[in-house]
Amino acid sequence: MKKIKKIFEKKLSKKNLLKTFFQSQVAVGVILIIASILALVISNSKNHQLYFDFFNQNLDLNIKFLEIYKPFTLRDWINDALMAVFFFLVGLELKSEILIGELSSRKKMSLPLICACGGVIFPILLFLVFNGNIPENAKGFAIPCATDIAFAYGFIALFGKTFSNSLKVFLVALAVIDDLIAILIIAFFYTAEIELFYIGYATLACVGLYILNQKKSANLFLYGLFGVLLWLMILKSGVHATIAGVVLALFIPLKIKKTNFLENLAHKISPSVNFLILPIFAFTNSGVKIENFSINYLNTPMVLGIGLGLFFGKQIGVMLTAFLAHKLGFAKLPRGTDWLEFYGVSLFTGIGFTMSLFIASLAFGDNQLIFDEAKIGVLFGSILSVFGGSLVAVILLKRGRK
Repeated sequence: MKKIKKIFEKKLSKKNLLKTFFQSQVAVGVILIIASILALVISNSKNHQLYFDFFNQNLDLNIKFLEIYKPFTLRDWINDALMAVFFFLVGLELKSEILIGELSSRKKMSLPLICACGGVIFPILLFLVFNGNIPENAKGFAIPCATDIAFAYGFIALFGKTFSNSLKVFLVALAVIDDLIAILIIAFFYTAEIELFYIGYATLACVGLYILNQKKSANLFLYGLFGVLLWLMILKSGVHATIAGVVLALFIPLKIKKTNFLENLAHKISPSVNFLILPIFAFTNSGVKIENFSINYLNTPMVLGIGLGLFFGKQIGVMLTAFLAHKLGFAKLPRGTDWLEFYGVSLFTGIGFTMSLFIASLAFGDNQLIFDEAKIGVLFGSILSVFGGSLVAVILLKRGRK
């Protein structure tokens, strides 16, 4: 009986470890890496054409009774529809952080807000140094400005207690603000001609959502129905459809009958987003065929602008603005943190994977050659940031053992 009990406890322990793993950002980062490597391997194999043809197959959006038609490929469905769910989760996290979380007061918000702005401005400036005089490249200016929270937090978590908890909270807050800025950039700079007729219908969908919010309704079916209508109308209006996910999140009530409805909903959908939608997106958009690879691939204005923007632009922007804010008395470093530890985190903010690839698909989805260069730039800058941040983490580990 004792042996059976030990075996059972061992299995239970393994299950709990597995559950903890799949609930962590480490798991998200690992799965995204695997999906990206698979995409790169397949897109450079003998069967590469099957990979590209599969995602480029036509699956047009055609709703006859609403007279809605839009030519869509499988890649469009993933980037425009599935990613709207990702943006919905981002919107829920943003709302929660602003109302009750790490962005709920001026004191909490000041340092991550200042650093997030610096971490957006400097990568854009570096990108424009290399691409500002190339009109067809310049529209990719926003690609290196966003931090991938899953990767960044995942790598920091791999180093355990090397980075303080307060610094991890700072990173999450910075990445959340980063996402908000990226969403605003998408709304203003990656939108085609706007058709006000459909904006009017989208507004009606928002009125329905507002009524549900005011009544503190917990009817997820109705929220979903209005959300789909909102997505369709925004898609037809010319504004990028993923914005519908963020707008829908704004109307989700924070609390219903003393329960945190918003947080519970975020917990329900986050496994699907993290372990299904994001890996599918990464697998779909990471594939780039590289023939006869040479160092020249890393020497194009697009690759240099994105890669150096992520690696140098992010760390310079975050460190410089943090230093100035600290010296001028606007903000202080997170509790229990020194400048070397903070620098390590600033390097990890240069991991700009999901959002960077997404913005690249918006900017260059119709130009495969430039899109491929943008993907290489994102991978180049993100890998440099991983190595740089990991090097600082190793130095911190050695310092801690002395």
